[in-house]
Amino acid sequence: MVKKVAVIGAGVSGLISLKCCVDEGLEPTCFERTEDIGGLWRFKENVEDGRASIYHSVITNTSKEMSCFSDFPMPEDFPNFLHNSKLLEYFRIFAKKFDLLKYIQFQTTVISVKKRPDFASSGQWDVYVQSNGKEQRAVFDAVMVCSGHHIQPHLPLKSFPGIERFQGQYFHSRQYKHPVGYEGKRILVVGIGNSAADIASELSKRAAQVFVSTRHGSWVLSRISEDGYPWDMVFHTRFSSMLRNVLPRTVVKWMMERQMNRWFNHENYGLVPQNKYLMKEPVLNDDLPSRLLYGAIKVKTRVKELTETAVVFEDGTVEEDVDVIVFATGYTFSFPFLEDSLVKVEDNKVSLYKAMFPPHLEKPTLACIGLIQPLGSIFPTVELQARWATRVFKGVCRLPSETTMMADIAERNEKRIDLFGKSQSQILQTNYIDYLDELALEIGAKPDFISLLFKDPKLAVKLYFGPCNSYQYRLVGPGQWEGARNAILTQKQRILKPLKTRTLQTSASAPVSFLIKVLGLLAIVLAFFFKLHGF
Repeated sequence: MVKKVAVIGAGVSGLISLKCCVDEGLEPTCFERTEDIGGLWRFKENVEDGRASIYHSVITNTSKEMSCFSDFPMPEDFPNFLHNSKLLEYFRIFAKKFDLLKYIQFQTTVISVKKRPDFASSGQWDVYVQSNGKEQRAVFDAVMVCSGHHIQPHLPLKSFPGIERFQGQYFHSRQYKHPVGYEGKRILVVGIGNSAADIASELSKRAAQVFVSTRHGSWVLSRISEDGYPWDMVFHTRFSSMLRNVLPRTVVKWMMERQMNRWFNHENYGLVPQNKYLMKEPVLNDDLPSRLLYGAIKVKTRVKELTETAVVFEDGTVEEDVDVIVFATGYTFSFPFLEDSLVKVEDNKVSLYKAMFPPHLEKPTLACIGLIQPLGSIFPTVELQARWATRVFKGVCRLPSETTMMADIAERNEKRIDLFGKSQSQILQTNYIDYLDELALEIGAKPDFISLLFKDPKLAVKLYFGPCNSYQYRLVGPGQWEGARNAILTQKQRILKPLKTRTLQTSASAPVSFLIKVLGLLAIVLAFFFKLHGF
């Protein structure tokens, strides 16, 4: 019987995995190679080997109400999008609340994880760790790999002819920390992901000129959406997700393009994606379009070659006197402490059942948590992964046969390519609400919308037309939280609290949108009634 669980890493995935283990009556031990919690979100001035690295100005791309853990809302006075230091503060409050630090062994590096000789019957693991220069071994019944995938930089220098003779400075975005020291420079940022857009926008306020080189372009969204609400609270609703799933692809593509161009026409700004109908992760950046309007940033095509001081682009244009090149070209990932026979990484891809379980193990006692990139917040995603994994370890939930799991992996990969494309940046991509519901269904935590229509119509309206946040997965099933309903119904006040720092006379007008939602709910009820009675 599974009791002792090794958790590798004390970042977001590791912290929530610890809590889920404790909730399920398991005995976790977390091994963290650094001196503190937080993983990716703990900023340090110096880049450290084997650890994720961020720049000082990093702000979350998902809002606090969509990013908090399911039974622990963020404080009302926290801003809607958090600076990395504020998010780390939340993790510290969370760890203290659930007394998680006592399970963590800091400055302890996992050297290797190996099957025990009797693994086929016991499912146990030998975990070798190193601390203070001493190596130790411990036996665990299960292992949760929470080491993240933003550690090893992808730096494709062979794709940039002439880089060896370039006399300026060049480095991966992982090395970037502050804009200080780049005053008056002419800078090229390679890539158009979130880091590239952030770094280019920040540097453009001090540099003489910033160029952004992109092969495929990207949709760019503001964090601010309808009526000033956070973008993800408007975009990620069950109603919107249902429409995207049931409408013909041509209609969905048309709707997506219109939605993405609502803020500004991407074609006019040279940013329109090469394949604009793929549902790739958009760039969340409120400054980039304005910096382009100012001319502080210029969008360029793919780099063809480099000279000692210049950059030649595929369209034949040349930019002279370039001082710095920042390669915001993403990351690769690996598991150096795992043998290839356990989790093999090929072309930056791994074959894991529902992005978590190696399908070939005799016993399902190893799970990867957080090796995924949802079109939404990663925090509720890894929480549901950890909730499911711990119940699989206990034997409460069971995995299907290896054949079934391999078929699911193949089918999921085909769908991913169809929706998101083949580029390296999209390998871990997945639909947000669909994946959350899929995991919740495994543990019996997916809310039953139809029954709620009759029992609690007010809540049903919020669930279906409102933001799909983590609280929804604490309404029913194991780990049910009595505060979930109230958290859903009061989320608006937590959104507005940090904004309303000036007292105003309130308006008494009722929103038209509420009437539309009620009518929509009535239509759903009638459709269900007629279907039930065979009309």
